[in-house]
Amino acid sequence: MNYQLFQSIHNLSGHSTILDDIMIFFTNYALVLYAICLLGIWFLGGNKSKRNALYALGTGIVALAANLIISKIYYEPRPFVTHHDVHTLIKHAEDASFPSDHATGSFAIAFALWARNRKIGVPMIILAIITGFSRVWVGVHYPFDVVGSIIVAAIVTFIICKLERFLNPILDAIIKFYNSLFGRKSKGDYKKSI
Repeated sequence: MNYQLFQSIHNLSGHSTILDDIMIFFTNYALVLYAICLLGIWFLGGNKSKRNALYALGTGIVALAANLIISKIYYEPRPFVTHHDVHTLIKHAEDASFPSDHATGSFAIAFALWARNRKIGVPMIILAIITGFSRVWVGVHYPFDVVGSIIVAAIVTFIICKLERFLNPILDAIIKFYNSLFGRKSKGDYKKSI
């Protein structure tokens, strides 16, 4: 079933150079787009926005660490390794396929932002969906790899949200230190959000 779903998506590739290029762009640069978004949230917003950016970054890092542990416990070969008739649109190492690091990082950041700011979170989730879809389109992941990534990201986001009262003082100290270094006066702008 997983391979059949993979084929139904991956077989869409190779028919349109424009679509293939779009999918290759998202599969290669989605995490760069997320980094730019987080930097924008950090530099353009107030202290609350900075806190949101730190939560999103931290959630992404923890989710990727969870992926590393999962891949050591359960190894799933990539589609192009198991099925030699798969023609990928990009070159990729023959490492573990499950879960997708790109999709996990994208969804973890998106879910963390959505939990704190719906206006930013919704477009980030859409970007994460495109990223996950693109990983299958280009032939480096199965659909269930992306589903697994969504589950990992959701669980990590939920746990971090539950730990907020313990984490807030640490993040506030980081923000206060940053503001003191760069001469920005705190105006009690925790109400301000990007």
